Amino acid sequence: MKCFLPVLLCVTVALTASAQVRLPRNYFFQKLDNGLEIVVIENPKVPLATIEIAVKNGAYTEGPEYSGLSHLFEHMFFKANKDYPNQEKFLKRTQELGAIWNGTTGEERVNYFFTFHKDSLQAGLNFMNSAIRFPIYRTEDMQKERPVVDGEFQRSESDPGFQLQYECGKRLWGDLFTRKNPIGDHNIINTATPEKMMVIKNKYYYPDNSLLTVSGDVNHEEVFSRAKQTLGGWVSSGFNIFEKYPIPEFPPLTASQYFVKESSIAQTPYLNIYWHGPDYRKDSAATVAADVFSAVLQLNSSKWQQALIDKGLATYAYEYYQTSKYTGPIAITVLPNPQKLKECYAEIMNQVKMWANNDYFTDEQLNVAKQVLRRNFVRQQEKPSTLGINLSFWWCSTSIDYFTDYQSNLQKVTKDDIQKFVKTYIKDKPHVAGMIINPAMNKEAKAETFFKATSF
Repeated sequence: MKCFLPVLLCVTVALTASAQVRLPRNYFFQKLDNGLEIVVIENPKVPLATIEIAVKNGAYTEGPEYSGLSHLFEHMFFKANKDYPNQEKFLKRTQELGAIWNGTTGEERVNYFFTFHKDSLQAGLNFMNSAIRFPIYRTEDMQKERPVVDGEFQRSESDPGFQLQYECGKRLWGDLFTRKNPIGDHNIINTATPEKMMVIKNKYYYPDNSLLTVSGDVNHEEVFSRAKQTLGGWVSSGFNIFEKYPIPEFPPLTASQYFVKESSIAQTPYLNIYWHGPDYRKDSAATVAADVFSAVLQLNSSKWQQALIDKGLATYAYEYYQTSKYTGPIAITVLPNPQKLKECYAEIMNQVKMWANNDYFTDEQLNVAKQVLRRNFVRQQEKPSTLGINLSFWWCSTSIDYFTDYQSNLQKVTKDDIQKFVKTYIKDKPHVAGMIINPAMNKEAKAETFFKATSF
């Protein structure tokens, strides 16, 4: 799912020799000579600062032989480096700084962040510099961390919703599934070596493929000065990373696929339907229309909610689109009423068939959905430590300008925009549909007899 981010309040001129970017008020930009882009977000609500580095890396860079290793790399980031040669010393330093720290790995972004008192700005930059530029991949650390990462995978597999999503993903992306699967592959994770960690580092971990954000009670001029002094010596790649290591294009689906998976852990059925949606490079306008349409469908007054939830056919019915630079998925997730499984599926397809109709939602519902998105944005501004983390998602998968204009563009979406999105990516388009159900329940429901391709 996506987060909804700052509205354009005013324009800030970029301090970079190569380009200009537009940013909201209190956001400031600079690009160092080595290509490192820096955004400072001044927000003095609390006397804290958050330093984050995001890298354009993740599942989309992983062929089968590296599946899940960006995630393992994230875990190894918080281990040993040149200045803190074992994890004990690394953790001791986080305690000395009073730092809260974490990282995430997604399809198109890996990020690492520390939050600490604002007076530790230079110490925090030094700490980040050591971790990002001078990691040490010790065999003993990897032996400890591989089961941790694989354990996350195993815990996910105990969730029937994850099992269904995983099986749908394999059909949705085919031979390129690893490039949409951050969790990885058990065997690849458990046999990873320090040498493979260095391959990842030497491909993607350069300043010209990274964004540094510093947010909180800070001064942008001071941050720029200190960041240049600390990270200005980080050597750039010297090549175009994604020309040298290109991301393959995801081929479109040629036919719809349906399957039923029986599992004893599925105490209630789950149902997913997926389409290939727009990507930022080719249809950025559709990525915005998709988000507004999702907000319309989640309104209690929507036909979607009334037909499925209010009439007792499902306890949960959610549609969403994931913005991506490379083909984002459109997904439906429904928890059907087990006693009305066939009726629920029929009504889902009936509703999808009507999505492109001009009267499927009203102008009032469209405006209410936009206000819901605006209020969500306002609430998100209450936590300064998340502002940079939100920005880096958009930087990796879209652009800073997209981020800046996102809220205002949401408000400009029209019914015609949404209908174009539905007709282009959903109506009569091939899709992947899956259901997970426990064997005893399916013995009665016989899901295979009705859960199959249908025209809409």
